[in-house]
Amino acid sequence: MSESAAKKKQVKLGLIPKLIIAIVIGILLGSFAPEPVNRIIVTLSTVFGSFLKFIIPLMILAFVTMGIADLTQGAGKLLGITAGISYLSTLVAGSGAYLTASILFPSFMDTSHTGVAGNPEAGLLLPYFSIDLAPVIDVIAAITLAFILGLSISAMSNKSETRNVLHDFFSEFSQVINFALNKVIIPFLPLYICGTFINMTVSGSAFAILGILWKVFLTVIALHLIYLLILFAISGLVSKMNPFVMMKNQVPGYLSAIGTQSSAATIPVNLACSERNGVSREIRNFVVPLCATIHLPGSMITLTSCVTAVLLLYEMPLSIGIIVPFIMTLGIVMMAAPGAPGGAIMSALPFLPLVGIAPDGAIASLLVALYITQDSFGTACNVSGDNAISKVMDTIYKKHIKKTDG
Repeated sequence: MSESAAKKKQVKLGLIPKLIIAIVIGILLGSFAPEPVNRIIVTLSTVFGSFLKFIIPLMILAFVTMGIADLTQGAGKLLGITAGISYLSTLVAGSGAYLTASILFPSFMDTSHTGVAGNPEAGLLLPYFSIDLAPVIDVIAAITLAFILGLSISAMSNKSETRNVLHDFFSEFSQVINFALNKVIIPFLPLYICGTFINMTVSGSAFAILGILWKVFLTVIALHLIYLLILFAISGLVSKMNPFVMMKNQVPGYLSAIGTQSSAATIPVNLACSERNGVSREIRNFVVPLCATIHLPGSMITLTSCVTAVLLLYEMPLSIGIIVPFIMTLGIVMMAAPGAPGGAIMSALPFLPLVGIAPDGAIASLLVALYITQDSFGTACNVSGDNAISKVMDTIYKKHIKKTDG
């Protein structure tokens, strides 16, 4: 009895409290702790980040392959519909951001502030050491291979010996990745987030940028939240589920994305959020990792708003004819972005000449700084939108694809 009572009295913190505590500790340490202490945590966070980058492609390969393979009915249709919805959502998000920014930003843009921005990487703490743990396969190659394997396994007859061997192999491979996620990634995620917020606090350039363009920052965050409301409202309408309940269930994924600044790194948490929303296992294991790579509305909102702000700030040519081709291009090229914080802006740099910005000039540096200060919230919008899509796809699969293919 006493042992049972003792177990009941044990307080087990959930993921949300741990993430909040990690964020608070990171800010406090970054503000008051001596540099050697902060560098120790940043070092541990960096090592964990190397492991995370190593396992992310394996995670995508395992989950997406099994997600498609388990869809013995309509796998090809689901892939096409999910990709189409994701790309359309990304384009709508970017177009809406441009229209809003082009209307609001001119009212508070002050060209006297040009040239004030500094180097966004200045002042960051360096780890005492780092481990160069190169992934065995990159993210794009992993998801391409997962498509090929998953669709092939799904298309084979259940009686095929080859299909059974491949299916069993990837099923056990998925269990291995799940073990790593549950025993390593999830427990140490707060440490990673703490290190991220220490460096955000120590760095002075990011907050200097916010002092110049804080209204842009607030507008972008508002656009993220409004777009999520629209996505979850549509998802709730299609699935006949309360959108506010779905958004409540999404909170852990949203907070994790703010800390990790990586859609791919938030996959394990996002899968749990999708499960709470009642999405079937085969659909969530397929859609969530896939959308983590191809569905980037938050990043698109942030980048489009930042580009619009910079063009207005420097009084450069700006029109819908300039922005729309840029948005359509980014919707494809940013698929390489989810593996690393700030990946979207780095993927976009070679395409800045489409809007008249030199990718290696001072204006590009300002754009990078402005984007990075808001990247966490864009990532949080990305992953939250992924689960809105996963609920839609689960409904489509159950009501239409599974029936017609059966």
